[in-house]
Amino acid sequence: MANTLESPKSKPNLPQRMQNAQQQAADWMQDSQFWTSIFRPGSIFRKGYTDSPRNRSYVIMNSVLYHLHPVKVKRHAVKVSYTLCLGGLSFFLFILLTITGIFLMFFYRPTDTAAWLDIESLHTQVAFGLLVRNMHRWAAHLMVLTVFLHMARVFYHGAYKAPREFNWVIGVILLKLTLLLSFTGYLLPWDQLALWAVTVGTNMMGFTPVFGSQVRFVLLGSQDIGSETLLRWYVLHVLMLPFVIVIFMAIHFWRVRKDGGISGPL
Repeated sequence: MANTLESPKSKPNLPQRMQNAQQQAADWMQDSQFWTSIFRPGSIFRKGYTDSPRNRSYVIMNSVLYHLHPVKVKRHAVKVSYTLCLGGLSFFLFILLTITGIFLMFFYRPTDTAAWLDIESLHTQVAFGLLVRNMHRWAAHLMVLTVFLHMARVFYHGAYKAPREFNWVIGVILLKLTLLLSFTGYLLPWDQLALWAVTVGTNMMGFTPVFGSQVRFVLLGSQDIGSETLLRWYVLHVLMLPFVIVIFMAIHFWRVRKDGGISGPL
């Protein structure tokens, strides 16, 4: 009987050993409590993820980046129509206003003696200052227009009906906040137009029944228009109103997703 010699198993070479060591380290990391506490089940970074329609939907629902877009999109939502994505345009203009507004804050001081001088120096001494200020001003006008047209489209298409009546109320609040942002920014140059605009606006609020005089005093900071008025309206324009409108926009976008996506014409 002939002796059969078994060839010894060849040892893995250095690249294979390094690859095996990396795989073992990755498996150990994915099984650790630190890793599982960060990534939820169904995440593509969790061990054991399999590619299936159910798991793909689960990954999208548990990922912030993937959740920005729905799993399925209705055909009319991606069709180009005469409405031209007015809600998306309004959000884009808000982002543009935020960027240009931050730029303008570097060169503006909210005091009655320096506000108008800073606007003048912005036009003549700051590189691209006049361009950025005009972008900010015209974007504000366009945002008021697009938000109004967006509300009109929703109204005439009947998209405010159930189950979207709650989101319609949120949209009305966003329209009012947009108008307030535009009005508070109108005061900041501290010119004659701004002074008379705030005079008319605060006088109208002063005729509110019961607490009109208190509201007028809070908005002016005193009995008459002065530096306190400019400072308060500056804080409203750059801090309070943007913070509130971001919260309501987040609720608005969330409700659009939960109510079945972008509403189409009836």
